Amino acid sequence: MKVVIFDMDGTLLDSKKDITSSVNYVRKMNHNLPEITEEYVVEAINMEVRNLSELFYETPIYRDIDRELFESHYDSECIKSVYLYDGVKELLLELVQRDIKISVATNAPTQFALRMLEHLEVKSLFDIIIGADMVTNSKPSPEMLEYILKYYKFDKNSHKAWMVGDNSKDILSANAAGIESIFVTWGFTPFSAQKVIAKKPPDVLEIVL
Repeated sequence: MKVVIFDMDGTLLDSKKDITSSVNYVRKMNHNLPEITEEYVVEAINMEVRNLSELFYETPIYRDIDRELFESHYDSECIKSVYLYDGVKELLLELVQRDIKISVATNAPTQFALRMLEHLEVKSLFDIIIGADMVTNSKPSPEMLEYILKYYKFDKNSHKAWMVGDNSKDILSANAAGIESIFVTWGFTPFSAQKVIAKKPPDVLEIVL
């Protein structure tokens, strides 16, 4: 058995416009702060260690009032401009056709992951889609990956698994879970010093096969 676990934002799909829109909505409504750019939001999200409430809302902790407003706004916003990267759907279909198990491990809340992947007509291809709210510790913790591997009854002696992502947190989670990793450079992070890199979706298929 082969298992490929995908990160979502910046790996499968481009969500930066919608995320930025909702962050800016909270900044305006709750904090009277000026808008920030998509580039700033992506850079903040991709930091290995960061305090997003500080970076986005200038508060030391993520307040419930900000979280609730973001989530209520993003619930409809998250499918307005989101799109799959070129070649991603073809990659997913090819993996499934070859009987390779595919799943999603995202630090986004599960409800948004399900909504976006359903909207983009790829949700049904995945065996399991898990967001940060389904575990105690999100990536770079291996907890999400271990959850998925347990679901598959993964045996490291006879099976192979990869974590595919655009972020150092994806690679660290793979290392901690004892599986291989593939860093993609077509999404939010256009370059990397990682050992195994995929510049386009067909590269992932080539590596896995």
